[in-house]
Amino acid sequence: MAAVQTSGERALNRLAIVAVLVITMIFLAPIYWIVATSFKPRNLATTIPPTVVFTPEISPFVKLMTKRSQLREQPTPEEYAAAPWWERMVFDGGEKVVRDGKDQVQWSAYPSRFLNSLIIAVTSTVLAVGMGTFTAYGFSRFKVKGEGDLLFFILSTRMLPPVVVAIPMFLMYRIVGLTDTHIGLIILYTAFNLSFSVWLMKGFIDEIPKEYEEAALVDGYTRMQAFFKIVLPEAATGIAATAVFCFITAWNEYAFALIMTNRRAQTAPPFIPSQVGSGLPDWTVIAAGTFLFLLPVAIFTFLLRNHLLRGMSFGAIRK
Repeated sequence: MAAVQTSGERALNRLAIVAVLVITMIFLAPIYWIVATSFKPRNLATTIPPTVVFTPEISPFVKLMTKRSQLREQPTPEEYAAAPWWERMVFDGGEKVVRDGKDQVQWSAYPSRFLNSLIIAVTSTVLAVGMGTFTAYGFSRFKVKGEGDLLFFILSTRMLPPVVVAIPMFLMYRIVGLTDTHIGLIILYTAFNLSFSVWLMKGFIDEIPKEYEEAALVDGYTRMQAFFKIVLPEAATGIAATAVFCFITAWNEYAFALIMTNRRAQTAPPFIPSQVGSGLPDWTVIAAGTFLFLLPVAIFTFLLRNHLLRGMSFGAIRK
């Protein structure tokens, strides 16, 4: 029979629910404001008091993706009617889309910076998780001399914040020609995430009974076959959780991307604040870039949310 809650317990439960709702609203308020600002007209972005009810528009995203200049004179009715619908939004804001001599639209640098973030974050995550899984398997299944010291050394690579080692790394990268390159940032992010990947994956692989592999070896499997057919499927949850953490770290990294890149391999985090400039900033465009930057990691984390919860609580309860 279920225990009957007392009035004091019910009051505590209600208080806990209210506290959770308040904390959730506090954490979601900045996200809401970024999303709301990215759909506001420019004249409503900085109003006091803030404008909460407004008609959404996508002109900030059009401005984000194109190069613009101030209008010196208003377009004629014929020019306005002949312009694409998205370009008329820019006209309404007192600007025009920059075109080259062949009347081709000049796109902004944001799409390339966004693509750089995808390439670098995805590649470094795959490398860090892959190498971390193999390394963790070796520590978990074999007797390694000085295992504790080696694991501590691997962990020690995370003891300094990136900004502390950014300048020495920049000097080394400049000598070998890896500054402002995709491979340079991929190496950095992979090395930075590798220690975390090793430690997290070791905890997952330790939870997989060795008897599974021993039975596979008795049946004629090689060690590698047992690893790929027995261990990896069992460690899928751990791999997914580790990938989420590594991807978030690489996707949001700012210090290395700011110092190590300039143009070709620059990612979105250092590019977005650079759009503030010294003049009157268009906060709607900055908010639109931030909103688009949040989407991939939010979607990736949402799809793997169950694995992420498991990764945060692994080892708390063992079977």
